[in-house]
Amino acid sequence: MRTLITNIAELVTNDQLVTNDEQAQDAVGQRLAGDSALGILCDAAVLLDGDRIAWVGEAASAPTDADEIVDAAGQAVIPGFVDSHTHLVFGGDRSAEFAARMSGQPYSAGGIQSTVEATRAASDDELRTRLASFVAELHAQGTTTFEVKTGYGLSVADEERLARLAGEVTDEVTFLGAHVVPPEFDNGMGSDGDSDDYVTLVCGAMLDACAPHARWIDVFCERGAFSTEQSRRVLEAGAERGLGVRVHGNQLGPGDGVQLAVELGAASVDHCTYLSDDDVSALAASDTVCTLLPGVEFSTKQPYPDAKRLVDAGATVALASDCNPGSSFTSSMALCIAIAVRDMGLTPAEALWASTAGGAAALRRDDVGRIVPGARADLVLLRAPSHVHLAYRPGVPLIERVWVAGRAI
Repeated sequence: MRTLITNIAELVTNDQLVTNDEQAQDAVGQRLAGDSALGILCDAAVLLDGDRIAWVGEAASAPTDADEIVDAAGQAVIPGFVDSHTHLVFGGDRSAEFAARMSGQPYSAGGIQSTVEATRAASDDELRTRLASFVAELHAQGTTTFEVKTGYGLSVADEERLARLAGEVTDEVTFLGAHVVPPEFDNGMGSDGDSDDYVTLVCGAMLDACAPHARWIDVFCERGAFSTEQSRRVLEAGAERGLGVRVHGNQLGPGDGVQLAVELGAASVDHCTYLSDDDVSALAASDTVCTLLPGVEFSTKQPYPDAKRLVDAGATVALASDCNPGSSFTSSMALCIAIAVRDMGLTPAEALWASTAGGAAALRRDDVGRIVPGARADLVLLRAPSHVHLAYRPGVPLIERVWVAGRAI
């Protein structure tokens, strides 16, 4: 099936080589910092051939041999969102915890244990059904590529089944057995010995069970979770098994997560709420993506990270939802964009790039997050004339139509 989408007011390609800058400037009204990275084409069209993009250009020059023609009616088309950080396989509910935080109780990582209990008690079919509903929710909001982490099983059998179930819906599965220390390894006295025993399990039998289902390994390098040296053990064990490295770091306070991620060549270090000047410099000098998770700060009332500081320093920034039942129960990348623009210093263009091409970079992907020939045909038709409306009209459902691998959903 060859589908031509035409009469596009603003086509965001994330490819500077196809930008008609003068028209793009007129369409947006005033040039925004970072717009050039979006590769905006006005009065544009795009041809999908099966699951790939076959042609991109001005509508007047569009191919005429399409099987189907879709009239964008003067609206904008953007790449599908790439959500590089989610925790979608879980049981239970933590709305009471959210209400308590909104009443003034501080956030800590301890609430993860309640989700572990509920997840262990849920059947595969219950988890699979809930996961399918989240995938539908993501697609309806324009997310076409997404990562899913384990981390709510914390036993060999439960982590393996979470990785297996995640693999049914995405190729981007992350083994996060080192999320927190489960209660059966915690003597309640803060013993490093008990947590070291659990790290040994993560690096051994648990990794053996999960690695066949995963592409990535991750660790929560944070106080209350895993120390720097424990985190290093986990990540190096995963790398030895051929898994790519990701890190949860610098969320609850200053720490070594960013430096460890850069040292080990991690694809991404996520959260990065508390960064020193050395952390920012290290990120800017590396190819490790700094993935910011605005939904977490929104839900936990922590300070928002300064995304502008990172962009100005030359670091690669991604935005992701961190959809999970405790600290960020949203799957809306549009909400993340609006928050990043309003409270984190990004322009609308920078925020859109971070949630598409930036997310792709965090997953080491070059076939998604862009609308260029040869890329996977993941596109979103907005009910708006410009990408700016994603931040300009927060909370308004602007997703008109979504294509995943060339298929309209």
